[in-house]
Amino acid sequence: MQTIFSFFVFLFGLIVGSFLNCVIYRMGLQEDLSEGRPRRKAASFLRGRSYCPKCKHTLGWADLIPIISYIMLAGRCRYCKKSISLQYPLVELATGLAFLAVFNPDHATRTGYLFLISCFLIIIFVYDLRHYIIPDKIVFSAIGAAFAYNLFSVYIGDYSWAKFFSIIIAGFFPALFFFSLFIISRGKWMGFGDVKLAFFMGLFLGFPKILAALFLAFSFGGIIGIWLVILGKKKMKSEVPFGPFLIAGTFLAMLFGQSMINWYLNLLVV
Repeated sequence: MQTIFSFFVFLFGLIVGSFLNCVIYRMGLQEDLSEGRPRRKAASFLRGRSYCPKCKHTLGWADLIPIISYIMLAGRCRYCKKSISLQYPLVELATGLAFLAVFNPDHATRTGYLFLISCFLIIIFVYDLRHYIIPDKIVFSAIGAAFAYNLFSVYIGDYSWAKFFSIIIAGFFPALFFFSLFIISRGKWMGFGDVKLAFFMGLFLGFPKILAALFLAFSFGGIIGIWLVILGKKKMKSEVPFGPFLIAGTFLAMLFGQSMINWYLNLLVV
């Protein structure tokens, strides 16, 4: 029975991932090469048929089956034969795996909450990676969802008011730290979007998992940044989006943060 549940959760994640691709694109994922900024699109992601971003041909149901369509079409549009970005199947797969990782049949409310947060994080990851921008409408929605869930947890008795305020503080101090980096560097080290994302991370993870998330984010950022410089892909002063590293740290801290902290504390005791 658990296997059947897991299969349908993964399948549901793939379908939601396809929708997230639509959201990302219609928020302006295609980059305007003349300005190096994303185009702003007025179209709502809740209306309108999906279409090929290259030839604008409306896509049929056979073109929109998550992952399978990409494989069957060999990564090319059925109509114009131009390549389809690998982003589409990767986002679908990532969403399916994320849903599978957070699914807990014994806690339906929390599972739904984690599904929603996973969607927000995946959108931010892709958008920031492509455009070096953390969209306000998504990060503020994530902050609102985290705040509402924590408040709801107090209402039903899962959290005390003391824990609720400790979670607020867990969001405030990382945001303050990032804000100081933003001010000192005049936006060269950190963007203001990272400040807002750090606040959300604290609200979502609480203490001490936020520490694990930040440690992982800075570790990944440092290692990958140095590797890109060695490969000649980036220079020492090149801009590298930090949001994806924060997202990766958040996911890992959510799943393994407490185990990492316990392991580290056991090392100190030994």
